[in-house]
Amino acid sequence: MSDRKLRVMVAKPGLDGHDRGARVLARCFRDAGYEVIYTGCHQTPEQIVSAVIQEDVDLLGLSCLSGAHRYLYPAVTKLMKDKGIDDVTVIGGGIIPEQDFQLMYDAGLKAIFVPGTTLDSIITWINTNVKPRN
Repeated sequence: MSDRKLRVMVAKPGLDGHDRGARVLARCFRDAGYEVIYTGCHQTPEQIVSAVIQEDVDLLGLSCLSGAHRYLYPAVTKLMKDKGIDDVTVIGGGIIPEQDFQLMYDAGLKAIFVPGTTLDSIITWINTNVKPRN
């Protein structure tokens, strides 16, 4: 078992410029003791996957409020699969209707967090389900 801190990346795919929630999560993750990389807004799936590889992260948190999650989240996970990245946990958050949850899970996301989810419950989920990769 590794003694290193969990490395978490928060990414905003697509043209969605509303990043307050992503910044709050990044700070929350930092305060929980994780190493945090925040890619900023307007990232393409290719840019996000490239950053996942470069930063050697354990967890990728995608945030989307624009409704484009149906395309963008699966695009990111498909690129990760195509590049052989199968040991990075991917979670998603934002304005995601419940009827889209199964599509997101089928695309490879392990958890979905919507507005109203407490920060404590997200941290608890991460601490229970994600360990630093070797």
